[in-house]
Amino acid sequence: MSETEFHGRVVLVTGAAQGIGAAVAQGFAQQGARVAVVDIQKEALEAAALKLSQQGGEVTAFPLDVTNNEAVAQAVSVIEQRLGPIDILVHAAGVLRMGPIVSYSDANWAATFAVNLNGVFHVSRAVSERMIPRRRGTIITVSSNAAAIPRMDMAAYATSKAAVTMFTKCLALELAEYGIRCNIVSPGSTDTPMLRSMWADEQGTQRTIEGSPQTYRTGIPLRKLATPVDIANSVLFLASERAGHLTM
Repeated sequence: MSETEFHGRVVLVTGAAQGIGAAVAQGFAQQGARVAVVDIQKEALEAAALKLSQQGGEVTAFPLDVTNNEAVAQAVSVIEQRLGPIDILVHAAGVLRMGPIVSYSDANWAATFAVNLNGVFHVSRAVSERMIPRRRGTIITVSSNAAAIPRMDMAAYATSKAAVTMFTKCLALELAEYGIRCNIVSPGSTDTPMLRSMWADEQGTQRTIEGSPQTYRTGIPLRKLATPVDIANSVLFLASERAGHLTM
């Protein structure tokens, strides 16, 4: 593991059991950070943390439901007691529950917003109130390009991502006077379990790249899916001093 400007920094990554969150945790761990990984998937989270630890990273698993405000507050307190003050927070937890609006259930709507928006609010509030007295910190939200582009059967997901994008910008405005930066990474189609859950067969990759005019789904000019590491690299840049004048 290499030592860079993140050496010894405490990083909290939500949704770190798989996909983009796992890649973000790995990126910070490889650069010497002390990483707290959280996810509701306890076994998968602990397995991911163990793998990174065996590779030489300093990674600790904290199973957590980000929709539970009291549990979030307690977890943040425990993380700071065990690892030290949180320097960087990355929101990568997210859920996708697809379906047409006219038949979409109240339960799926509530569950989508509970994780994709409320979870970000709960964790941001718990962490930022600790960052403010220290007058430093970085918060990065993994949103989606669906926040700005309508998607068939994805109204709840797209709307929750639009909401969390604006929430992060408002948070950035309020925290700027304390030297805390907040930014957003909005991936397009990325090869994760979430994306693959949308595919009916092995042709899913090609159909995603090509797009679908019938469903108003844009294609990918680069002719390839993003990887979780591609997105993680953007997160690490925004967390670095090279992005020291970037916020909102």
